[in-house]
Amino acid sequence: MAKSTPDPMPAQKNVTASAESLASAARTASKGTKKGPAPVHLWNPPFCGDIDMRIARDGTWFYLGTPIGRKELVKLFATIMRRDGDDYFLVTPVEKVGITVDDAPFVAIDFDRVGDDLRFVTNVDDEVTAGPDHPIRVERDAETGEPSPYVLIRANLEALIDRKSFYRLVDLGEEDMVDGVAWFGVRSGGVFFPIIPAADLV
Repeated sequence: MAKSTPDPMPAQKNVTASAESLASAARTASKGTKKGPAPVHLWNPPFCGDIDMRIARDGTWFYLGTPIGRKELVKLFATIMRRDGDDYFLVTPVEKVGITVDDAPFVAIDFDRVGDDLRFVTNVDDEVTAGPDHPIRVERDAETGEPSPYVLIRANLEALIDRKSFYRLVDLGEEDMVDGVAWFGVRSGGVFFPIIPAADLV
């Protein structure tokens, strides 16, 4: 009888976990915790593969190619998100699955000026005040020069500041020196955040 040849090592497959099972695990994990994100930094479950979930640049969440229409479900998933290096995951005490993020996981959809500070709100209702713990940064496209502004929400998770809010930020801008160079930017939390070199202003 011929000896069977063992199957080759299988390639990494997409995880079979469903959005429903993740949501259930997230609800269970969040019970008894204070309002806000779950303590995902304390959990070290095994990596279970990738799930077909994607966050588009405009903040829309997709599961199996279909937009997730329930905001409460999106907010629940957002509480168990973690970024390790350049990769994004949904993490519960028992599993860790990879998801795709096109740009930033959140979108800052508005802000208020509170005294001398800028307080942002995201599409999943997080609120942060820009400052040392929540810096603003601006990337510029190397070819077009188009700016992409971000504010840090928590633990390596940023929000892309939407266009209307960015225009409002520019209206509040001022000039200051950074490393001997004049920059145009905004100030919040006692920190000046540069947006564009003053020499590049039209």
